[in-house]
Amino acid sequence: MPNNNCAIIVHGGAGDIPDQQVADHVDGCRLAAAAGWRILQDGGSAIDAMEAAIQMLEDLPVFDAGRGSYLTTDGIVEMDAIVMDGATLQMGATAGVQHVRHPITLARRIMERAPHNMLISAGAENFARECGLELCAAEWFETPYTRAVWQEYGRLPMLTGTVGCVARDATGALVAGTSTGGSDHKLPGRVGDVPLVGSGAYADNRSAAASATGDGDKIMRVVLSKTVCDLAGGGLPAAAAAKAAIATLAERTGGTAGIIIIDRSGRTGFAHNTRRMSRAWIDADGTLQAGIEPAAGST
Repeated sequence: MPNNNCAIIVHGGAGDIPDQQVADHVDGCRLAAAAGWRILQDGGSAIDAMEAAIQMLEDLPVFDAGRGSYLTTDGIVEMDAIVMDGATLQMGATAGVQHVRHPITLARRIMERAPHNMLISAGAENFARECGLELCAAEWFETPYTRAVWQEYGRLPMLTGTVGCVARDATGALVAGTSTGGSDHKLPGRVGDVPLVGSGAYADNRSAAASATGDGDKIMRVVLSKTVCDLAGGGLPAAAAAKAAIATLAERTGGTAGIIIIDRSGRTGFAHNTRRMSRAWIDADGTLQAGIEPAAGST
């Protein structure tokens, strides 16, 4: 029997995901959710489950995180990530790293070991080396498709998506994480919503935990992940809070995005106003579910 206190939900990005990528998106999310769930069912922590799920997504080139990240106008990868612990409100974030295989793990190490909440660029990579994290050559992060998108800017669709995970363990602890390569042809040094606390992710055991994906420059204007957590903390069920937060984003900024959430009671939810958002989740009944098409904003 599943541990009824546990829940996990992951996303693989929101946007105009083309038909030929649907199966890979959904399969990748299923694999990641299952990997995190196994950790939770073995008595592991929410943060271990979240990290394992996102590491898997970072290694799958169909997603815009880790291997498969989009390239800047200079033709290089710059990746961002964030982790937040809902029990302590501690967080760690990184931005603009080019060689760290798993930016989500670097974000966790920053939260646990650094005297600061965020490290960027060369300083972040030096810290990653000190922590013994795996670094890869810049070419490892590219795929033939991301290079082609860069070379044919504006003529090929963006197929990949930012990834994220929210988990709740047997103790009721909530953790959120998000990882991204950012938008195609972004300016060097551009930082989007992902590493900004409350925008790309947020977690508070008193309300909820959430991870966002989509138009980062619009997401940060409404602090989307904090907004959805506040709505859940005010009494809205997770699914309703997700739907309301996306409606706020659309009304105030005209932006498009997706959000996943687990509230303090362990209820999962999601919403998006994009054509598709890949996601997979497992909650109290222990059943793995997944989807990519709009589905009324709830699980």
